[in-house]
Amino acid sequence: MAESNSPPLIAIPPEIEAEMTPAVKAFVLAAFAQFEARIAALEKQVKELSAKTPKATPNNSSVPSSTVHPHNDKDKPGKKKPKSKLKHGGQKGHKKHSRELVPPERCNEIIECHPDACRRCGGELVADNEAPRRHQVWEMPPIEPIISEYRLHRGNCPCCGISTSATLPDGVPSGQCGPRLAAFTGLLMGHFRQSKRRAASFLGDLLNIPCSAAWTVKIQNRVSEAIAEPYEELRQQLCKQEQLFVDESPTKQHKTKAWLWVAVAPMFTVFGIFLNRKRESLQALIGDYSGIILNCDRAKMYFDGKLVQWCWAHLKRDIQKLIDHEDHQVKRLGYDLKRQQKLLFEHWRCYKEGEIQWETLQTLIRPVRGEFNSLLVRGSFSGNSKLIGFCNELLRHRDWLWTFSVVCGIEPTNNEAERALRPAVIYRKLSFGTQSSSGSRYLERILTVSETCHRQGRSAYDFLVEAMEAKFANLPAPSLLPTSAAKTAAA
Repeated sequence: MAESNSPPLIAIPPEIEAEMTPAVKAFVLAAFAQFEARIAALEKQVKELSAKTPKATPNNSSVPSSTVHPHNDKDKPGKKKPKSKLKHGGQKGHKKHSRELVPPERCNEIIECHPDACRRCGGELVADNEAPRRHQVWEMPPIEPIISEYRLHRGNCPCCGISTSATLPDGVPSGQCGPRLAAFTGLLMGHFRQSKRRAASFLGDLLNIPCSAAWTVKIQNRVSEAIAEPYEELRQQLCKQEQLFVDESPTKQHKTKAWLWVAVAPMFTVFGIFLNRKRESLQALIGDYSGIILNCDRAKMYFDGKLVQWCWAHLKRDIQKLIDHEDHQVKRLGYDLKRQQKLLFEHWRCYKEGEIQWETLQTLIRPVRGEFNSLLVRGSFSGNSKLIGFCNELLRHRDWLWTFSVVCGIEPTNNEAERALRPAVIYRKLSFGTQSSSGSRYLERILTVSETCHRQGRSAYDFLVEAMEAKFANLPAPSLLPTSAAKTAAA
């Protein structure tokens, strides 16, 4: 019950109390007392459970790292580092970084500067033969758009009297946006994550090209159409890969919840936006993936994969959550699992840096695998409800934790997909998703172009210019396949 010196949680209004008989009033007060006692007991229970549950941080859950304030030491997970004694800025003896002078032939103009008189006495000077000190100033040129006017003349036929107008030359767009402007605007809204209004403002204020938000939408649709064929060509190649890194993140399409999926191959990346997180969306993006090794998290839509590698980076956070728990039995198992997990990553680092061979890695991983699985059995039979479900799930699919130690070339984490998805997540946080199906198609295509060109060492802008020129000339779109990238690099 509530303390006598504290006000009651529930009180009878005076006008109602005046109309109540003593018996009814006693019954109501008794009921109020029971309610207050029940509320107090529940509040105490919630407080105790909250104290036992570890605080969710980026280290022990899927909470984004952006939720931790960079200047709040209390929010930073892990051990606090001692304050550095070094001063801010460059340290004494560090390597100097400076802009190198370009050759004189690259300069737009060279201005010779001679002294007028002696800086001490004002007398006349005799020129010496020493080379002058060179000082270069970099400046942006005044940006003026290139405007081409096509005058379509008409002619009258003296025979039949029909008037005929000239047509635009091949490759000239029917609208007012050229291929380079379309490619730049498409990158501005997709790769550089600018809104329609900010993109229009940039074109008007900096490039002196009058633009409205509605025009940027038209340009976006043109760019989306130009890269539709290369996008589909890449998507058809996903089912032919031996390994894929896959992940998904929630987004919005107008007012509907949607999911942004990503599939990362060695030399290209494909994004897709679907209205659900079910297995059918994964199949719509990749196709038949029964023969592909999927690097993924432990979400259930991946469970039908024949070959799966569960992400150890996700598992590392789950193990840290056990360590942060108040229950000592849970905490102890977390520390024991973390010891084996750290040993695993240490062996993997040695293998990736060439310190050990593949066969040696398999030999070193074998006892780690055995000990880790034994710890899961211990948790499964611990009788602790905080451990049983977690350990049982890992035991049922324990082979999916160790695919990387059986098949050469498989990574133990899903970091490739996480890195590819990060720019798209930032886009979502800035724009709150897309407003239509056509906007979703544009976003998945432009993200595919951006990330694929990055993986292949190509210029996304040059590719988009080539794609827009092909569209305006009614020619086949350029390819994003790795073989095409190799041919381009060789040329």
